[in-house]
Amino acid sequence: MLAGAQHPSNKVDCLVCSYCFCFVGSIELQIGRKLYLEQLGVSPNDECHMQKDCYNSDSSVGEDDSDVEDQQVSGECSSSPSKDKISLPKDVVESLFNGEMRLPYSEKFSMPPIVSCPGGCKENYYCSKSCAEADWESFHSLLCTGEGSKSLSTKALQKFIEHANDTNDIFLLAAKVISFTILRHKKLKESRHEGKGKQVISESIDFSLLGEAWKPVSMGYKRRWWDCIALPADVDGSDEASFRMQIKELALTSLQLLKEAIFDEECQPLFSLEIYGNIIGMFELNNLDLVVESPVEDYFLYIDDLPLSEKGEVEQTTKPILDALGDDYSICCQGTAFFPLQSCMNHSCRPNAKAFKREEDRDGQATIIALQPIAKGEEITISYIDEDLPFEERQALLADYGFRCGCSKCLEET
Repeated sequence: MLAGAQHPSNKVDCLVCSYCFCFVGSIELQIGRKLYLEQLGVSPNDECHMQKDCYNSDSSVGEDDSDVEDQQVSGECSSSPSKDKISLPKDVVESLFNGEMRLPYSEKFSMPPIVSCPGGCKENYYCSKSCAEADWESFHSLLCTGEGSKSLSTKALQKFIEHANDTNDIFLLAAKVISFTILRHKKLKESRHEGKGKQVISESIDFSLLGEAWKPVSMGYKRRWWDCIALPADVDGSDEASFRMQIKELALTSLQLLKEAIFDEECQPLFSLEIYGNIIGMFELNNLDLVVESPVEDYFLYIDDLPLSEKGEVEQTTKPILDALGDDYSICCQGTAFFPLQSCMNHSCRPNAKAFKREEDRDGQATIIALQPIAKGEEITISYIDEDLPFEERQALLADYGFRCGCSKCLEET
């Protein structure tokens, strides 16, 4: 993927690597953290803050022996106490959370140890130092709210993040793209002037270098967000112009907050409303769901499949925990991402391939599956819409992508 993000609400249920999105920590931490937040009274519309170490400071918890502390989880939380759940005692939840309690057979579902953000933001965590470094160099150094952040203002950045969480987290992906382009531009500039010492560089801005930095992003089809976003079912057609103006104003507010946080003079075109709108539109038109299966679900399925001679004893420990989780035990990591290769595939209402995220996937990678034999040299096509819809409905939906489909299926139906 070029850029991806876990939905803010999903962070309550799943602690994953902020770069590759694999689950981190342990079965006990994943469960204890979720239940701990519920006991704090987290509800779907709360902005929830967790101010507690996930591990004892004396325990070795990761490659850098860092604790997960002062973790902030913002947004609409998808996990909240339900009537059919049976609460666990607070001390049991905390012992799971702190790593003091070990569940039977949990070692069979080991996860990478937690590595903290290099900038110290206490919001992003990783499965390895390599993921932490890759994220820092590609995106996060400008989007970190910690002391080591390279942003102009972490306060402004926090306001931008809060606005995105309160309105539409698609803005977080747009910020990642802009951050990626700025950081790539800096690297290209350093590479170009390597070995030239402190030679005075021309005051004029080299937009050709910015264009080169933009290349990976240029692969995605773009339209302004307020032009291509589908009209919600509850918005009357007569109110469409007003709706689209509101969307444009929402994007402008987001851009102003982001500009205050990470503006770069040499990359100033990225901060125009036109470019920002097209970046968001690119995500609107090309995004793929990000789904990573939860090892917690696998753990409880494993316990359920144990021989009866073992199962009874083990469930004395695990059943109260499963009862406390309720149906939430199976929640997977959920988010959205942009994959350049997938975005380059053309549409057909009779596609020969399908792009998607499988629920059994363990990281953020996407999958392209052939739906039929594909000959060497034959174009690989996917469907941007529900290809089973009637002809006119398909054409109306595809108009958002700027073309009228002339695939074999459409030609047969005209």
